[in-house]
Amino acid sequence: MKKNINIGEVDPLSFLGTNDRNLKILEKHFSSKIVVRGNVMIIDGSEDDLSAIEDVVKDMLITVNQKGFVDEDDVKALLNLSENRVLEHSRNGDENPVVLYTHKGAVYARTPGQRRYLDAVLNNDIVFAIGPAGTGKTYQAVASAVSALKNREVERIVITRPAVEAGERLGFLPGDLKEKIDPYLTPVYDALKKMIPSDKLKAYFEKRTIEVAPLAYMRGRTLHNSFMILDEAQNATRMQMKMFLTRLGVTSRAIVTGDITQIDLPNNEVCGLMDAVNILKCVKGIEFIYFHEEDVVRHKLVKNIIKAYSENGNKN
Repeated sequence: MKKNINIGEVDPLSFLGTNDRNLKILEKHFSSKIVVRGNVMIIDGSEDDLSAIEDVVKDMLITVNQKGFVDEDDVKALLNLSENRVLEHSRNGDENPVVLYTHKGAVYARTPGQRRYLDAVLNNDIVFAIGPAGTGKTYQAVASAVSALKNREVERIVITRPAVEAGERLGFLPGDLKEKIDPYLTPVYDALKKMIPSDKLKAYFEKRTIEVAPLAYMRGRTLHNSFMILDEAQNATRMQMKMFLTRLGVTSRAIVTGDITQIDLPNNEVCGLMDAVNILKCVKGIEFIYFHEEDVVRHKLVKNIIKAYSENGNKN
């Protein structure tokens, strides 16, 4: 069997080693034929070897991003790590799928809800992720978008949030609208910084390959070959939600995240997220994923806090 693996834009010498020594170690260990042409690694081997080699190659790419190169000792250590992972998997029969390999390690889908979320994103053009804080809705959405960008499935990422006042007055904050809304976008910036090296992230922002902006900036645009994310969608109005979803261009994808227990809209405004659930629930190509307290991946007390508030709300 043959398989192609995109190795990105790493320096060939840093990745392959002097005289392709790293490549030869892989070939000898797996008894497979491996060649690199440009930024594509072509593997010819058994089905099991293809999967194992792909895992090791991704770990090698992470190592190059972290320290600038990968040497023979690194490759041998990664091969040992790979064998231990396979052994551990055979013991527990359970594996958390990888959403994205980054320079700081892998982003995994760790909970049942997150695994359903990943599967939905891979198989639908629009996915709604709805649930309480701490379930990884935003973080996994950003990871999926970065993965699509790295794999050249899309040409750009556009991430947006509604500019809704959550107990604060935006008008009293200094700066223009974007400067006022940037503090609300901090979780998005934090996620991006963990997934992309700072110099590359800066270049992405400068070239507008990645754009983070208030929802108001989306009006009138059509985004082709893009990965769009609408975060905190419970604070989008009905018209804003429709406006965002209809920005979807050719070969584009979108994730909408929100928590319907934290709506900050005025009482006379219809929540666009809840409205979309009712209107779009039967539309083919759109999937809704619901998270629960067991999907919370923050401090263990967060699950109990969410549960307590939920039970109190039900009594009222």
